[in-house]
Amino acid sequence: MDEKKIEELIDKGRSWLRTGYSTESYEGYKTDQELKKKQPPLVKEAMSDAIFDLPKDFAGIEVETDFLKIVNSRSSHRVYTQGKITLKQLSYLLWCTQGVKEIRGKSYATLRTVPCGGARHPFETYMALQGVEGLRDGLYHYLPMSHQIELLKTADDIKDFIGTSLMGQLWACKANIVFYYSIVFYRSEWRYGIRAHRGLMTDAGHISENLYLACTALGLGGCAIGAVDGRYCDAAFRLDGKEESIVYAMPVGTVSKEDKGKEEDFYAFVKQQGL
Repeated sequence: MDEKKIEELIDKGRSWLRTGYSTESYEGYKTDQELKKKQPPLVKEAMSDAIFDLPKDFAGIEVETDFLKIVNSRSSHRVYTQGKITLKQLSYLLWCTQGVKEIRGKSYATLRTVPCGGARHPFETYMALQGVEGLRDGLYHYLPMSHQIELLKTADDIKDFIGTSLMGQLWACKANIVFYYSIVFYRSEWRYGIRAHRGLMTDAGHISENLYLACTALGLGGCAIGAVDGRYCDAAFRLDGKEESIVYAMPVGTVSKEDKGKEEDFYAFVKQQGL
């Protein structure tokens, strides 16, 4: 690719991020909400009959409660021990990142454990699970209204799926859970229209930071990833890729104190490769 084309693409990306609410740019524009069009559903309906309840009582699991200690010890982890994760730990992570605390109005909005522009919460949570107690390895979807998960597909080759879905980042194949976040675009577009899309990326950050902190509180490790093969993931999770598409992921797994040295080895390798 020539330098001129690269500069054009960079400028296009910067212009997209600069797009805001200047009235002169959008004079006379109305969103679908302002036009009183029907609001989209707050969440997706279940996609299968294999639905599992998640525990809502988190008593009995070891959780760090010193917030400053959690913040100071939070870090990205790419080395996992492949120990078991309990169903209660999985439930805790899902609740902390997309749990529904309250429904406002006549199903106008959900108030969740993470902030979101206009309380639209356009994200859906999908997962590749392995080594989670009581669950078969496979692909799953979170149902936030009922705090349940549904099995979409069992998989004997889950490591192959993870590696391919994350663009060959094979370190992630040892994670117990890979969270895949999709955006149902119209949930935000209904309210914000052509201004919706920049805010979606901000909202993705809200979710991943809660996940980082929740992992740290449980003594688990994770690392958010932007390099996701969206088309491959969309097909695997039965998404159309247009109205809903996977945009973000985060592997999570069990870690040990010795992993810190291994993390340093990882960064040394990256430096050695000139990356």
